[in-house]
Amino acid sequence: MKKILVTGGAGMIGSNLVKRLVKEGNEVFVIDNLWRGKLEYLNDENGNPVIPLGTHFYNVDLLIADVADEIISKVEYVIHLADIVAGIDYVFNNQGKLFRENILINSNTITSVRKNADKIKGFIYVGTACSFPLTRQNSLDVIPLKEDELYPALPESAYGWSKLMGQYETELLEKETGIPICNLMFHNVYGSPCDFGERSQVIPALIRKAINYPKEDFNVWGSGEQGRAFIHVNDVVNGICLALEKGLGKGTIQLGPSICTSIKDVAEAVVEISGKDIDVFYDTTKPEGDKARSADYSKAKSVLGWQPQIDLKKGLQEQYLWIEEQIKKQ
Repeated sequence: MKKILVTGGAGMIGSNLVKRLVKEGNEVFVIDNLWRGKLEYLNDENGNPVIPLGTHFYNVDLLIADVADEIISKVEYVIHLADIVAGIDYVFNNQGKLFRENILINSNTITSVRKNADKIKGFIYVGTACSFPLTRQNSLDVIPLKEDELYPALPESAYGWSKLMGQYETELLEKETGIPICNLMFHNVYGSPCDFGERSQVIPALIRKAINYPKEDFNVWGSGEQGRAFIHVNDVVNGICLALEKGLGKGTIQLGPSICTSIKDVAEAVVEISGKDIDVFYDTTKPEGDKARSADYSKAKSVLGWQPQIDLKKGLQEQYLWIEEQIKKQ
């Protein structure tokens, strides 16, 4: 049994990870300020919390220095998922705030790990494919990204820069303390439970619009030609668990499919799932973000034995049903 802290553990990825780690017999602690996460996400199918909330859940804000010191002193491993992220509208309209807060969240967490270096057996930092250079993501002629292409650095957004800085500080942590680390870089994660409101990312936003149509217009931001490497949350959780077992000390590993799927294809798949006659409008006045990207996941395959398992269409169908059920409850 491992004693593991998951920061951001009440979010989409975190809650699924916590349930998996608990099921495998580990003692799991969670930090989450509930900005996007929800306590109910940590419930099992019977509505009961999978961890004892009174002793193992901490509603604290990692923007505050030293707040995690005592919590981290209780564990052996830290999986750092917590960050400020939302849909493209939020990201590009709040770049200064987002950059500053992610820098603080990452540095405060890493500093607390440093203070407990004698107790910590491993640290997993979760980064993003948004940290790859814009020059490798500005063409629809997609060549899968490789880990060694991170530098020279040129992320498009403040979000990508902030996550890259956390990744760099994690590397310094390993060099200076000897704590084995793994920097996981996620491509576009989707699945449930998720935020499907105004701050939501592209897939839940499109699903919400389809469910609410025609009361809500089905507007797609940009031309729809821009593409992403979408990866289901269950595949991501599997990758994190494999990293905990095999990835510590192995540096940077990206998790994502080698296939780039256009937003237009996602929108059309959502319309098909809805069964509605939906008029799709592509709003080219809105930002698209990076043009396209996908992952060369050969390192994940060779080091972790990982590869994507869940088909995008199946994953979209599952998420559609989940969001539809949540909307009915409102």
